[in-house]
Amino acid sequence: MASPDLVAVTDVARAEGVSVALVEQPYRVAGRRSPAPARQLDANWSAAIDYLLAGELRGLPLLVGGRSLGARVACRTAEATGALAVLCLAFPLRAPGRASAASRLDELDAVTVPVLVVQGERDPFGMPAMAEHRTVVQVPGDHGLKTDLEAVANAVRSWLPSVLAQIAQTASR
Repeated sequence: MASPDLVAVTDVARAEGVSVALVEQPYRVAGRRSPAPARQLDANWSAAIDYLLAGELRGLPLLVGGRSLGARVACRTAEATGALAVLCLAFPLRAPGRASAASRLDELDAVTVPVLVVQGERDPFGMPAMAEHRTVVQVPGDHGLKTDLEAVANAVRSWLPSVLAQIAQTASR
């Protein structure tokens, strides 16, 4: 939760008047390096979202996101949680160094709400393409997104107001 790119985008969101809740993956809280299976990660994430929506975030529109594995979880659960947009930092498209590794593009393609992917131009996990609901911004650096934090912040700063305007327009109908 203290990764520099997450801190940078949290600051941008708060500057735009967006309430931010940072959620640590349970396997990280437990001190493990290996994540739980996807279904368990997704269930834990959905439970955390439900808890927040029943309390501190009650009545607020939901935008979700994450970095790397957290971005995958946010994408896989976007529909179930009722997310209105998804922010992905360093989405791990394919395991590096394994030409036969399966692509995770289907997780991005399944999201039907606006998605922003901020990806390091030298990310060994690959670069997803733009798509109908997906904006991809390449920034200097690799998977860590530490090379140019201002570029990461600017990508979100450019995308977020239009997404918030879309949400407001939809809510007023």
